[in-house]
Amino acid sequence: MKYTLIILFQMICFKFLGQNLVISTENIQPEKHYENINVIKLSSEINATTFAIWIKKSVRLHKHIQHVENVYIKEGSGDFQLGDTIYKVKSGDLITIPKNTWHGVKVNSKEAMKVISIQSPEFKGIDRIFKEKDD
Repeated sequence: MKYTLIILFQMICFKFLGQNLVISTENIQPEKHYENINVIKLSSEINATTFAIWIKKSVRLHKHIQHVENVYIKEGSGDFQLGDTIYKVKSGDLITIPKNTWHGVKVNSKEAMKVISIQSPEFKGIDRIFKEKDD
């Protein structure tokens, strides 16, 4: 009986903890009013941080010294700069950004660009460097 209760307890805990590992990004909405960029942190742990991000206009050129970033475009389109190259990107595209690589985007769709950004390792916001305009 003791072992049955332990197994039952573990199964219940696994069921509830497992629910946090699956997120439907279809139902996540930005704040009602935002100027250009809206960010919602979806998950974070030592190996990675995941964000839902909405961009109305642009994201300035920047780089992450210690992070690899993967950006999946869910909605919208734009011109994505990765290093010295500009790519036409749209819904369904996946962009892999190596650490220490300049990147940014200019949105050219009528609707905001919605992306899922996964940064590895965990993103704490301390290694983002914005490029000066005259660099």
